[in-house]
Amino acid sequence: MKKIITILILLLTVGVFGQEKLTLKKCYSLVKKNYPLAKQKALFAKQNAIDKEVIKTEKLPKLDFSAQATYQSDVTFLPITIPNSTVEPPNKDQYKTAINVSQLIYNGGLINATTKVKDATLKTKQKNVEVSLYQLKNKVNQLYFSILLLQEKRALLNAKKKQLIAKVKEVKAGIKFGAILPSSDNVLEAELLKIEQQYSEIDQNKISLVQTLSTIIGKNISTAIILAQPVLTDNLTTLIKRPELDLFQLQKEQIDASEQVIAKKNSPKLVGFATGGYGNPGLNMLDNSFQTYYMTGLKLNWNIFDWKANKKERKSLQINKDIINNQQKIFTLNTNIELNQQQTEINKITSFIASDKQIISLRKKVLKAASSQLKNGVITSSAYITEFTNLYEAENNLSTHKIELLLAKANYKTTKGTL
Repeated sequence: MKKIITILILLLTVGVFGQEKLTLKKCYSLVKKNYPLAKQKALFAKQNAIDKEVIKTEKLPKLDFSAQATYQSDVTFLPITIPNSTVEPPNKDQYKTAINVSQLIYNGGLINATTKVKDATLKTKQKNVEVSLYQLKNKVNQLYFSILLLQEKRALLNAKKKQLIAKVKEVKAGIKFGAILPSSDNVLEAELLKIEQQYSEIDQNKISLVQTLSTIIGKNISTAIILAQPVLTDNLTTLIKRPELDLFQLQKEQIDASEQVIAKKNSPKLVGFATGGYGNPGLNMLDNSFQTYYMTGLKLNWNIFDWKANKKERKSLQINKDIINNQQKIFTLNTNIELNQQQTEINKITSFIASDKQIISLRKKVLKAASSQLKNGVITSSAYITEFTNLYEAENNLSTHKIELLLAKANYKTTKGTL
């Protein structure tokens, strides 16, 4: 008894997970979270933090150690002899070790400006990742609605099969009482076998699509997954809210930050320094012995003339900004063209749906008459199957056009940036 209960629990569990539901928005969220490219945002942030720490070290004291031993062919000496003088010329072999300490005091804010460039670059890189992830929405749309279409086709097949089974029972009863010709049920049973083939084709196609969708969203989903039909409003305005527009703006802000760095490159640079050493000779070149020594002071560097290199660099950055502005205009133009094309597609499919409904209404009337004629032995089961199939194809067209309309609206909103 316990084994039976366990098996029933397992079967119920499989049934629950098999009927798991998935929404389009959830797919978008999973792509943004799980797609390998999404990890680059955190990596860029980590890299930026390290780069900024390196830049900040420019404000810290620098400590250098140096040592040298030299031999020179000649040295400075007095060309005359001074009475009672013991001044000897330096040795030709000389030795020196020193520790040099320097501290940046002022550089016109170049370090802070460079840090801001790094931050602007980080924002641009991260937004670029968001743009790439956003562009995956079109792929998700295609897969999601393809699976949804197969899901709808299977539901139609279920209804068709149910109706056909009922008709087979009715025909068998008619054959039994002699109202319908023998073997008329064979045609209907053959149609049932065709339905089983269609089930198999739908299931195989769904397996392939679900596997691809699973790879993109980074989550294993069951082939028995139930996709929810998204509710997409008809508020199809042409106001574009794409992340590419934010990227263009961040690229221009990055250029502005780079201009500040260039502007400060020629600022005065004041450095304090101190040197302590031991060598032969020391600072006193006339003392021919090993001595300790030190030196401290300030050093000012100021590039007052750079052959207009600074001005040309800023002019080059301005051209880059003009290029970005031009790219933004091209993007907006192409997006509006795409939106117009998608709006036309939406209008076309909407008109198809209206005519599909009229066709289905007429086909139902024809099938009703054919059903009555088959029951009374006026027509063959083959003629009935023809009308039965015509109605199914009309209903299939309506279902397909409804899913295509949802896909067109999703693509429109994705192109606009509001989905």
